[in-house]
Amino acid sequence: MRNYDIRRGHFSQIEGDKLETMMKDIFGSVKKNPDGSYETSFGGLSALRIWVKDKKTLTIETVMNTGVDEVVAQETVRKYNALLGRVTGYTSKERSKRVQKKVKESKL
Repeated sequence: MRNYDIRRGHFSQIEGDKLETMMKDIFGSVKKNPDGSYETSFGGLSALRIWVKDKKTLTIETVMNTGVDEVVAQETVRKYNALLGRVTGYTSKERSKRVQKKVKESKL
């Protein structure tokens, strides 16, 4: 389970059913759970569950299938990164820098 920061002012882009719509655009089918989370699976992702923790944080839980071929694995990573970019408002490079900054701060 990982928490991802949501870009300031970006929450309006994913609130309500907008998160579900984004997931459907990327992965196809999505199931909405009673607790407000959304679930899907695709390629190397046996299960992906996502929910909004608060206006600043998104939580994603994944279960990986390591037995897929390389092409499927690459497509899975591409779609997962596309989802993260759309729902957080940050590029992969920006997300990486934010994680590195948090790690440095926690070591001080």
